[in-house]
Amino acid sequence: MVKKLVILACMLQLISIQVLAATKLTAENTQLLTVNSSLIEKADFVVTLPPNYGKKPDKQYVVLFDFHPRSHALLAGMHDWMSHNGDWPWLETIIVTAPDGHQGLGELKTLAIEEQGNQQLLDYFERDLLPAIDKQYRTNGFRILNGFTGNAGLGLYTLINRPSLFNAYFVASPVLSKDFAYVIKDAPKKLAAMQGKPRFLFMSTSDSGFEQRQLASFAQMEAIVKANANSTLDYQITRFDGSYYMTQPVLAAAYGIEALFDDYHQVLAADSEISKQGPQAIVAHYQYLSGQKYGFKVPATSSLIKLGNSYLEKEPAKAVEVYKVAISDAPKAYTAYDAVADAYAKMGEIELAIKYQALALDITDHPFYQNKYTNKLAKYKEQSKL
Repeated sequence: MVKKLVILACMLQLISIQVLAATKLTAENTQLLTVNSSLIEKADFVVTLPPNYGKKPDKQYVVLFDFHPRSHALLAGMHDWMSHNGDWPWLETIIVTAPDGHQGLGELKTLAIEEQGNQQLLDYFERDLLPAIDKQYRTNGFRILNGFTGNAGLGLYTLINRPSLFNAYFVASPVLSKDFAYVIKDAPKKLAAMQGKPRFLFMSTSDSGFEQRQLASFAQMEAIVKANANSTLDYQITRFDGSYYMTQPVLAAAYGIEALFDDYHQVLAADSEISKQGPQAIVAHYQYLSGQKYGFKVPATSSLIKLGNSYLEKEPAKAVEVYKVAISDAPKAYTAYDAVADAYAKMGEIELAIKYQALALDITDHPFYQNKYTNKLAKYKEQSKL
């Protein structure tokens, strides 16, 4: 019995230490951003920075904004969990939410909802809030607007009236009935006329009792998007039927992140339509993602290595050519140097294998790969002595 109590006490102590560590981490990375404006009185927005923000002074970050004050803990926690394995599946992101009960901000939202054509809320975004975030923090220009119910309706209002403000829009269970922000009336014409860089929309709802009154308008908006969206808008529309109402923002954020960043993470198959056109087509695809969709570098490395691997057994020299395209595209891609080393070793070119394995080892600071590449380099050096 005493032994069990000691074990229990140790477990409780460990849990307390972990909770305190998490609390300290949150406190250190969460701060207030004061935004001044001629439209409304100053407002203090809550900002949570990625845990590695202070450790990577050269890195720039995605921004996600949500109007609802209570969404901050939810989004910051989900982001921490979904990004701590190296930006996968959620790229490291700065989370920003609005102050609770700010009268001026509330009035701007009301004007957007009730007065057709009123865009003061969007002016506030464009002139004050977003520039303040960019000035204070290391942002990379990619922004996500996230919202639930009424705030989701305002997300659609922002998308159709000023799509350039955000790159992606997650709207969970949007309120659209009774001419909410005139989205239904304005969407057909404005979606059809949308121009500029690609935008992404993830729109979802469910059949819960609380959402029944909005299902007709949701279906109407879904039909409008499908009939009028041009190639500028990439969209996914989903029903989470059978799930609870208050679960919807959790589901929408998680599924929205996966859908949005899927082309960033997914490796092109060697027999995909793009890869079958050769390594330069792969590079062009990722240049499009980098320059048009994201605005920051999306490496082609893994897809090029995948294509190179398809040649490795029968045509290792051709595999080397593809791997070297990966190196040209991303000179710090240590996995590409490692792949070249493997190919040269397979061809019996041990000195070249040593050269490229040493380069791979020199570039990486990841403990796992440092150990792996050190062992491989030693193996190749032994072979060179034979």
